[in-house]
Amino acid sequence: MRIRKNAMLAVAVLGVGLLASACSSNSNSSSSAAAATETASKNIVAIAKSDPNLSTLVAAVQAGGLVSTLEGPGPYTVFAPTNAAFAALPAGTLQTLLQPANKAMLDSILTYHVVPGALKAADVVPGEVKTVNGATFTVNSTNGQLTITDGKGNTAKIVQTDIVASNGVVHVINAVLLPPSQ
Repeated sequence: MRIRKNAMLAVAVLGVGLLASACSSNSNSSSSAAAATETASKNIVAIAKSDPNLSTLVAAVQAGGLVSTLEGPGPYTVFAPTNAAFAALPAGTLQTLLQPANKAMLDSILTYHVVPGALKAADVVPGEVKTVNGATFTVNSTNGQLTITDGKGNTAKIVQTDIVASNGVVHVINAVLLPPSQ
């Protein structure tokens, strides 16, 4: 179960990054539709690997051993932190999490970014959301902007939505979510 949760989180994170890069590079609706079709044929991990803004997430998913889970059938919804989100963590935090001795903590954080099912932005409603980690975070909406408040009281904005993968959906966020126990 822990491996599945970790994989789901990794997949979600990867997928969000890929979708964000695919969507940000398209300037009209027909190219956006083509990008959505292109990403829908890829799994969450493949999407994340194809987005340079999600390379830190990919490295974390690999270090956590979650790749095979996130490449699996799902479906999963991944709230994927960007490289900038990881860079905003306190100095040394990411390097510590990527060490093999801290795999359980890394997996806990990664699976906190994954929700069972394929939830598009229209399906994400304000309230508590249970993650694959087992803990919850809170979704809020202010003037149409969705945000997530994690278990530590930190807030992340959802900056890119609805990156559709073959095994779920990725939403890109601007902060790393921390479960209440981290």
